[in-house]
Amino acid sequence: MGWASCFRAFTTKRRKSSIPSYSSISRITCTHKSPFPDNAMPTRKLASKNVLITGATGFIGGHLVRANLKKKKHVRAFVLPGDPGEAALKKLGVDIAYGDISDYESVKKALKGIDTVFHCAAVVTDWAPWSLFEKVTIRGTENICRAAAQAKVRRFVDMSTNDVFGVDESAVMDETFPLRPWKEPYPDAKIEAEKISWRYHREHGLPVTMVYPCWVYGEGDLTFVPSLADAIVKRDLIFWRKDVLVWPTYIENLVDLLLLISEDPRAVGNGYLVHDGESVTLQEFCAGIADTLGVKPITTHIPYFLAYAAGIAMEGLWKLMKKKTRPLLTTYTVINLGSRFRFTIGKAEKELGWKPRVSYKEGFTRTMQWLKALDLESLTLK
Repeated sequence: MGWASCFRAFTTKRRKSSIPSYSSISRITCTHKSPFPDNAMPTRKLASKNVLITGATGFIGGHLVRANLKKKKHVRAFVLPGDPGEAALKKLGVDIAYGDISDYESVKKALKGIDTVFHCAAVVTDWAPWSLFEKVTIRGTENICRAAAQAKVRRFVDMSTNDVFGVDESAVMDETFPLRPWKEPYPDAKIEAEKISWRYHREHGLPVTMVYPCWVYGEGDLTFVPSLADAIVKRDLIFWRKDVLVWPTYIENLVDLLLLISEDPRAVGNGYLVHDGESVTLQEFCAGIADTLGVKPITTHIPYFLAYAAGIAMEGLWKLMKKKTRPLLTTYTVINLGSRFRFTIGKAEKELGWKPRVSYKEGFTRTMQWLKALDLESLTLK
């Protein structure tokens, strides 16, 4: 999840925002323990009928809406009034519940009659005021958890990110790794939100399942891949470390897992990493986009330490000058686009029998076919 935000930060014109000022978060460890005793764990799959999706106008949320409709579910989308994505949802016949995720009463109202919640709403950027992360990602999660617990929903599927496991390159990371703050707003806010979800799981029996997507891509992504493609065409992209690993997560593979865990009782009280089952280098991914667009691949590199120093300097300068635009480079961007993290999806495969239905090769091919038809200039963030 974090990869998309840092690419948008580096390769596109910047949105106006204030400089974040967030407090440090102590290192924590989260124990994913189900509220059901081992001998009382339900074994029968329970098909959901009435689904609420927060963040339904986003890339992942939109795919999740269509997938649930295809399974004949009644889908309710929690939408901020005036959201430009509202019209598309109405065309699909989705039940719209208007409200602000930071307003408990509107969230509570949206939960009436709901048995399954997919919580996808969050601030996804590396440069925004910490107050916005607190309002949407953290307080929003508190509100949806509280309302869902009171409504006694049967499933609560929470969208986290692989970022919450920190920046450890020494081992293959899995769901047993502790949550490790970065001292960066996006991942740290997601960690705080996750702590809230697990607290409601432990103290109120909320049937939480946490999902940790890696680098999500696919048809319908109108920010990440198009912005990256635009930067490649304009030669605005450079690399600062060779052989950087990325773990692509094709959108259909992610949605398959989300639907599975929304009905499988074995998923309650657990968290699952998800990707396509293989890694590629960042340069390989970008080269594939360049080949699709008929341009030369980007090969320019600068040393990692120089990029990180530049990120520190730019952030400091932007704060000193009290500029509201996004810096050209941030430390979060440098870390995310310059690391060799490794993740395993063994838990979902072993416990739930899930496997990526679409290979990375096929997912990338589909995405590139879709990309060719886009007007990149109109999609790049302004």
